Amino acid sequence: MGYPSLTQCLLEAVDRYRSPHAQMYKTDGQWQSISADEMLRRVAGLARALAELGVEAGDRVGLFSSNRPEWHITDFAILGLGAVNVPVYFNESPERMIYILNHSGAKVVLTAGADQARRLLACRERLQAIEHVIVAGAPPEIDGDILRYEALIAGAGDAEVAAYRRRAAEVTSDRLATIIYTSGTTGEPKGVMLTHANISSNQADSFRTHNYSPRDTALSFLPLAHVYERLMGYGYLFHGVSMAYVESMEQVAAALLEIRPTVGAAVPRFFEKFYANMMETGHRATGFKRQVFDWALRVAGEAMPWRAYGRPVPLRVKLEWLLADWLAYSRIRAGMGGRVRAFISGGAPLARELAEFFWTVGVPIYQGYGLTETSPVVANNVPNANRVGTVGKPIPHVEVRIADDGEILVRGPCVMRGYYLKPAETREVLSDAGWLATGDVGYLDPDGYLVVTDRKKDLLKTAAGKFVAPQPIENTLKSSPFILNAAVVGDRRKFVAALIVPHFANVGAKARELGMEFSSRAELAAHHWVHELISPSTRPSNASPCSTRILPSTTAG
Repeated sequence: MGYPSLTQCLLEAVDRYRSPHAQMYKTDGQWQSISADEMLRRVAGLARALAELGVEAGDRVGLFSSNRPEWHITDFAILGLGAVNVPVYFNESPERMIYILNHSGAKVVLTAGADQARRLLACRERLQAIEHVIVAGAPPEIDGDILRYEALIAGAGDAEVAAYRRRAAEVTSDRLATIIYTSGTTGEPKGVMLTHANISSNQADSFRTHNYSPRDTALSFLPLAHVYERLMGYGYLFHGVSMAYVESMEQVAAALLEIRPTVGAAVPRFFEKFYANMMETGHRATGFKRQVFDWALRVAGEAMPWRAYGRPVPLRVKLEWLLADWLAYSRIRAGMGGRVRAFISGGAPLARELAEFFWTVGVPIYQGYGLTETSPVVANNVPNANRVGTVGKPIPHVEVRIADDGEILVRGPCVMRGYYLKPAETREVLSDAGWLATGDVGYLDPDGYLVVTDRKKDLLKTAAGKFVAPQPIENTLKSSPFILNAAVVGDRRKFVAALIVPHFANVGAKARELGMEFSSRAELAAHHWVHELISPSTRPSNASPCSTRILPSTTAG
């Protein structure tokens, strides 16, 4: 099956939807909009400027920016020239940023925002191949040998748009679109090479039944330098969804209330924090409000089989759920803006208990799974084919099989070309037949839904030779409102242990209900009542015997 280039997808979306609010951003306390036509004008103007600076097809261009309209404008300007976008995480360390830009041989780099500009310019002398630095949205005091983005796009009009359309039409879908460097926690970062077809196929196949449309508004707050949010951004733009950019996680809570999104993507930590904050607020309540909160939680537990799995429950439970929805669950949804119809969760496993809770209170969360090397989606849950506790079925045109040792293997049009300038590392994970070894362990259930249990390298092997997957245990522990974070350890030991950071606000509130006060976090963590509060109710029934140690500091969180 043939797939279009990303530039073709953009041009078709601009012509089809003519969205007046394609991009939204906040400045001076107010949300502003950029129409699809204006976005294309800026893309065309920057593409012209890059070409005049000598950027040609195949050249690498660095992009060091937080989530803001310039990110996608720069991206499509690069892609429209047949050049290669090398994104750098907006909070990347200087050493890693220097490595990425030097290893990729980036010819030009664009940065946006004052903080990013200062950090990049501090490294300028160590960037070997960089010929030009373009700065967007930075104050006048940031100067030196730089070019201003605003000046480069000024004056672009119909002629530049027409030229962009002609040049973009020459970009074939098999051309390299981007090199995304993985985290490299066990060594040097590896540059994942993805073509236009890798990404456009993944966008088309993974968004097929989510029914995104111009009626939707999305928040973009996960890093666009990472492939997960980048694919989501393409999906928004290609379906006419208005996309509101949020530059930092600290701004997300306010943006949810101001933008009132209908769709969005997040990682499990977002849902864990939202749940913990909700529980903390509920536990601080007193009198009638506290009674309603406790009752609504009980009703949620009884209604969960119906709301999360579609199983029958007594009529009494359904009627109580309607009342609880009016009194309590609607307020939970209001904290997300009150209009969310679907959230996607990816990047890490989401605890089943959390997924069940959000589905029960009317916040649908569709879990998916993928890697940078697969552009990224391998499998996902979608409307009318959702199974809580799994990451969904493999998307169309993607094959999944399980190796003898449990490793998940993937083949399809989304699988990367390889690692940039690292042929040996490519051969380690990509077979001649096109099968990618993901490094993840899991299984396909009888109905074809994929369940991911852990990272292959993260499996613990006890002294008795038993393999233990730590992530399911950690996720179950973290679903407790009294636990902020948890880490399971025990490799080559006689038993498995869990190091636990309490959620001090929630534990303290519970203690005060019972007339207890602690003089310090260390005293709280050492108290036998806290151990009893945390350990019995949170240990998973199918887990290996597991001791716990309570940590008196939140630094591990």
